[in-house]
Amino acid sequence: MEKAVLITIGDEILSGNTVDTNSNFIAAELKNIGIKVSQIFTISDEIETIQNTIQSAFEMGDLIITTGGLGPTRDDKTKKAIAEFFNDEIALDTATFNHLKAYMEKRGRLEILERNREQAFVPTKSTVFQNHYGTAPCIMMEQNGKLLFSLPGVPYEVKPLIKDQIIPYLQEKFKLNYISTRIVSVVGIPESILADTIENWELALPSNLALSYLPVGTRVKLRLTATGENEAVLQEQLEEEIQKLLPLIKDNVIATSEDKIEKILAEILTERKLTISTAESCTGGELAKMITSNSGSSKYFLGGIVAYATEKKIEILKVKKETVDKFTVVSEQVAAEMAEGCQELFNTNISLSTTGVAGPGKGEDGKEVGTVFYTIRVNDKEVTSKLYMPHLDRLDFMYFVSQKVIQDLVGILISE
Repeated sequence: MEKAVLITIGDEILSGNTVDTNSNFIAAELKNIGIKVSQIFTISDEIETIQNTIQSAFEMGDLIITTGGLGPTRDDKTKKAIAEFFNDEIALDTATFNHLKAYMEKRGRLEILERNREQAFVPTKSTVFQNHYGTAPCIMMEQNGKLLFSLPGVPYEVKPLIKDQIIPYLQEKFKLNYISTRIVSVVGIPESILADTIENWELALPSNLALSYLPVGTRVKLRLTATGENEAVLQEQLEEEIQKLLPLIKDNVIATSEDKIEKILAEILTERKLTISTAESCTGGELAKMITSNSGSSKYFLGGIVAYATEKKIEILKVKKETVDKFTVVSEQVAAEMAEGCQELFNTNISLSTTGVAGPGKGEDGKEVGTVFYTIRVNDKEVTSKLYMPHLDRLDFMYFVSQKVIQDLVGILISE
C-alpha cells in the first residue's frame, strides 16, 4: 500500500463556514507510516457525488478515508452511499449498539439512546471501529485488497480513531516500514546559502534518508526522514547524520529535536528555570497563547497583558504619556517601556512586548499597516526590533510576529 485518497464530506466545508483540519492531520499520520496522500476531495453530502468520488478515489489509490456525513438518522446519505457502492445493505450491529448504550450510560444520557440508535446501523459487510469519543462509529469496507474507512467529521473524534485504531491496524495488516523524523531548526542564514553550505553532507546521505527544507517565518526547518524496518536503528542513524551536520552550521542551529519554536523555548526556560511574561498590543494575545500551548507552561509563564488601548499601556504597564506623545504609540520607545513595565508587573526574568498595526486600517497615529516594534527584555538587557509586513492579513500578521519574537528570544538565550 503506497497511496491514499482523502474525501471530506459536507456542505459546511464547501461553504467555507468550517475549516477542514481533518485532512491535514490524517495526511501527516499516514506519511509517518509511509503512505502518501495522492489526492484530497471535498464534496457535498449527496449519494451520487459520494459514490462517484469513491470510484475515482479507488482508481487513484489503495486506501480511501472519508470524514463527515455520518449522522444519527436512518437516511444517513454517507452510509447509504457506501452500502450501495459495495452492493451491501445496512442493518443493526449488536456490538455497536451495546457500545453506544454503554457510551450513553457513562454520560447519563440514556434518554436519548433511541434517537441515536440509528448510529448502530452499519453495512453488513463492514468492519466496525468503535468511537470512544462520540456516537458515530468508523466503518471499514474492503474490496479487491483495497480499503475504505468512513469516519465521523468531528476532529476530536477523528484524531483518536486515526492514531489509536486505524494507523496501528494498517501497520499490522501491511507490515509497513517505520518512518522516523528529526527536525534541525536553523536561523540567521538564507535558505539558498544554507543549501550550498550543507550540499556535500546532503549528497552523502544514505539512500533511506531524505532531507526537506521547510521555511517558517525567518527560520528554516531541516527535516530529516529515515525509512526502515527497525525503529531503533533509524533513530541511531538520524542522530549520527545530525552530528555530522552540526559542525557545518553550528552557529545557526537553535534546536535538533523539537519542531515548534514554542516547544524549543519551553525546553530552554524549563532547563534554566527562567520565568517569562508578555505585554501585547497588535498581537492580541497570540504570544501568550503560543507560550502556554505547551503542557507545564505554568512553571515559567507567570502572566500576560493585552494592553490594546493606549491608556491601558500607560495605566497598567506604566508607559510614560510623554513617550507616547513624542514618539507615538507604535514606536521602539513605547515597546521598550511596555517590556520594562511588564517585567516589573510580573517580576519575571524575561518579558516580551509588541506594539504595531495589524490592519486593515492605519493606526491611530498614522503608522502604516504591517508596522510593528517588539522588545525582548532578559533581566536588565533589552533588544528592540522593527518589522514591516504590509502584505500579511491581520491574523497571519499576528501569528508571524509572535513566531518571530519567540524565535529571536530563543536565539538570544542560546547565544548567552
